[in-house]
Amino acid sequence: MNILKEFKEFAVKGNMFDMAIGIIIGTAFSKIVNSLVGDLIMPIFSYFTGTINFQDLSVVLRDSVEINGITKPSLILNYGKFLQHVVDFSIIAITIFLVIKAINRLRTKAEDETNPTEVTPKNIQLLAEIRDLLKEQNKS
Repeated sequence: MNILKEFKEFAVKGNMFDMAIGIIIGTAFSKIVNSLVGDLIMPIFSYFTGTINFQDLSVVLRDSVEINGITKPSLILNYGKFLQHVVDFSIIAITIFLVIKAINRLRTKAEDETNPTEVTPKNIQLLAEIRDLLKEQNKS
């Protein structure tokens, strides 16, 4: 049940906004990142590792076999494609992290009522005034 409680806090605290931004950025950048990795990064890795094409890296577990006129296909682990997808994911994850970090930094600056350089939103000013009035009433 602890996981459900954590998810509820995640959904209620405004992190859904962060998640939505992450999904949008991930979708928007996916083609750019795929091109970056496939056309620029992987050829550089291929140059240094001595392989021609990283996507062609694979291990054949079983060759194709023909038994009584029926051909069983070969089993191949394409770990080169997997490595390329890992690099794609890493770049997208780092980008999403940096954008969300910047948005959270801006959000905390805007919510900080003691920071004179940032204009505090009207609703936060009103809540701060109400809080101060309640503190004064509790002292009396």
